[in-house]
Amino acid sequence: MSHFSTVKTELRDREALVAALRDLGQEPREGNQTVRGHRGQTVTAELCCPQADGADIGFRWNSSEERYELVSDLELWNQPVPVERFLAQLSQRYALQSILASTAAEGFQVSEQRNVADGSIELVVTRWQG
Repeated sequence: MSHFSTVKTELRDREALVAALRDLGQEPREGNQTVRGHRGQTVTAELCCPQADGADIGFRWNSSEERYELVSDLELWNQPVPVERFLAQLSQRYALQSILASTAAEGFQVSEQRNVADGSIELVVTRWQG
């Protein structure tokens, strides 16, 4: 019996997802990756963040819904925060990475970025026109 769980997300952009995972201290491997779980069980995912304890965090592309799903053995989840909080932090970093990429493409530069006490992130972007 598989111990792997699949959690739907709204994450669609691979580059933003990889950058957000790195922001959270993960080292995602790309391509068809093996995600490890309970008693050597594995599943395949497009992104895998290997964990020292062997309970990896994977992200598998759901082509019918056009978004990534988290796939992991949640019974072995050994992160500093519960999976729900991890996904909330990941979603925040994903949004930040998406905004940074789109503003850079429009010619903006970040002039200020700060973390607010309530957990939000404030950005000030500028664009000089000559």
